[in-house]
Amino acid sequence: MYLGRIVSVGLTLDNKLAVMYRVSSRSFPNRIISEINGALAVIPAPGFETDIYQNPYISYNCLRVDQQYAVVGNGTHADPIFEKLQSGMSMRDALSAVLLAMDYEHDSLNTPRIAAIADRKNRTAALGVIRKQGIEVQEFSLQLGCYRYISTYEHCYIDANYAGSELQLATAEQASEFILEAGVFSQFSNPVAASAAIETATGFELSRKNLNQ
Repeated sequence: MYLGRIVSVGLTLDNKLAVMYRVSSRSFPNRIISEINGALAVIPAPGFETDIYQNPYISYNCLRVDQQYAVVGNGTHADPIFEKLQSGMSMRDALSAVLLAMDYEHDSLNTPRIAAIADRKNRTAALGVIRKQGIEVQEFSLQLGCYRYISTYEHCYIDANYAGSELQLATAEQASEFILEAGVFSQFSNPVAASAAIETATGFELSRKNLNQ
């Protein structure tokens, strides 16, 4: 099954919050995730830089973190969501304000904007999506070993059934590999790259994995 881009947030079996992002693509598979100015960003792979002129939505910061929050998103909305959280806005309000302001992507597929947040201080998580048909935002707590996700296609609704269990991750590198090929994500096609953040004693550890390198 092809779901497109996927965001996920979970709580590992050893009580560490984790956020994960996966680029899955049929139209623009020649992309990588790179670290740029402390953020992880989706960019065209070397030799495919001109792809950005075919679709302006294919390059963006996909993961931002500080000591309290980790945010993943499938577009340029990840930055303003993160900035609103830093200004003191709640997860619900940050997601709602930014998603409503930026709207779904006005490409040929009306691609939804999706985002996930982990909050170390309050031990909570959130998912948000805006589609052509509407917007959904939800804050929730996670049980040990459980994770939830939302995608740009097919599973583009917040649903408790879009979830998995037995999340056993020790590092951010393992989290990046997990969303590419393990758990429920092993059922979904066209993986390209992934990024992840996992909780540490002082903040979040970051990782990225590119299948094109």
